[in-house]
Amino acid sequence: MVAQNTIKLKPYSRGFHLITPEITKHLPKITGLVNVFIKHTSASLTINENADPTVREDFEEHFNKLVSEKETYFKHTLEGPDDMTSHIKNSLLGSSINFPIKSGLPLFGVWQGIYLCEHRNNGGSRKLIITAYGKGD
Repeated sequence: MVAQNTIKLKPYSRGFHLITPEITKHLPKITGLVNVFIKHTSASLTINENADPTVREDFEEHFNKLVSEKETYFKHTLEGPDDMTSHIKNSLLGSSINFPIKSGLPLFGVWQGIYLCEHRNNGGSRKLIITAYGKGD
């Protein structure tokens, strides 16, 4: 069985946001694998710590130092200083995640959750494609 949904997330502020419930409510009751793909080049997805919010703050601070908007060599800045840096962060983190499910429930580790990594100051709403592959229960 293959199931696919496209969902639209509300706009999030710049930073790393837990969106696990927004994804899991769209999972079919199957056992298999899920792929979540973001249809944007200036935001990313990742799976990481879901309990302590300072982890998400540390991610934001680290990525802003790793790919600084203060650099003067970026040419692709038509939409502002967060333009090219957002594309680089997207390439570093990725546009999709995969995880196993059993009976429609993610098989995450105890402290794992899905992050929307919003790299733009004003990114707007984001579209995700959720594709689940597996067998029905």
